Amino acid sequence: MHVLDAMQNSVEAGASRLDLRIEEDLEQDRMMIELTDDGRGMDRGLKEKVMDPFVTTRKTRHIGLGLPLFAAAARRCRGDLKIDSEQGKGTRLVAWFQHSHWDRAPLGDMPSALLAILLSGRPIDILYTHRVGNREFCFDSAEVRGELGEVPLSSPRVRSWILASLQEGERGLMGFGADHGT
Repeated sequence: MHVLDAMQNSVEAGASRLDLRIEEDLEQDRMMIELTDDGRGMDRGLKEKVMDPFVTTRKTRHIGLGLPLFAAAARRCRGDLKIDSEQGKGTRLVAWFQHSHWDRAPLGDMPSALLAILLSGRPIDILYTHRVGNREFCFDSAEVRGELGEVPLSSPRVRSWILASLQEGERGLMGFGADHGT
């Protein structure tokens, strides 16, 4: 849910492109989640306050628990969360965790989270890369859109194909130590 919330923040900030990388380095016992967007970015004042749960730019709710909870989850697992942002250029969020830590939550259903963002009704593309050891799965919705031409991602057959492709890619990593819950 932390990753989905961070992607939703990017969409709310006007991003048209998200680059989501997850790296599970089992030898180093580390998991890193990096999300980079091309949204509005944050000025220095907002960047300094973004970890305050009572600060949010969303109009739909008056608290912003997503990033503080994501950071707390990382710190609980001998990791941390850092944010770099430049107004007008976008934001980069990096969280890392001790992979084997007993408090580290599973990634969850990444295919459904990615599909939810792609079908959010806003024009957004996602480059998703998930690496476990020396195995890697990559999905680029911009490439899919290029192949489809005028056919929308929301078309039932396309939506089903995207979900199946993401699920198959993630399953290909599972046998090599990835931690995936539903």
